[in-house]
Amino acid sequence: MRKQLLAARRTISSDTRAAWDRAIGMQVIEWWKAEQPSALGVYWPLRDEPDLHSAYAELERLGARLLLPVVVQKDTALEFADWRIGEEMVKDAMGVAVPAELRLQAAYPPALLVPCLGFNPLGYRLGYGGGFYDRTLARYEPRPQTLGIAYQCLQAPFDNDDHDVALDRIITEA
Repeated sequence: MRKQLLAARRTISSDTRAAWDRAIGMQVIEWWKAEQPSALGVYWPLRDEPDLHSAYAELERLGARLLLPVVVQKDTALEFADWRIGEEMVKDAMGVAVPAELRLQAAYPPALLVPCLGFNPLGYRLGYGGGFYDRTLARYEPRPQTLGIAYQCLQAPFDNDDHDVALDRIITEA
């Protein structure tokens, strides 16, 4: 299923993707304005994930404190680093962009944007299989508010596993 969803996501034209990313970003901004969490865990897009950089810039302009996930060790939960738009970035061991000046936070963000390769109608996500977000959500209490980010066309019927954690909300372009 992961291969099928990746292939489907790759077939979305760049113009369509840009329009959908703007629509998703606007919803994220409206959600943030209503909720005003003290910090928001965001993500750097990989493998054709929705690119919300313009929404991140607007969120920062509005006063949001943004944190990026960092893999500090394989098979562990994610950590989060303070991030400011425009600062120098480097690739970590997993090939993901992280701030060059890594400022890991002791406190966990109260809200997370969670990229989804796919999702089902019950709010469970399908990722790339590394389990980073599952371990992250299982680790922290109180659990952060979770907003899955995906394209509507990637909703798929699949069963969740016992270790899976349903997201609070899925935001798509629709």
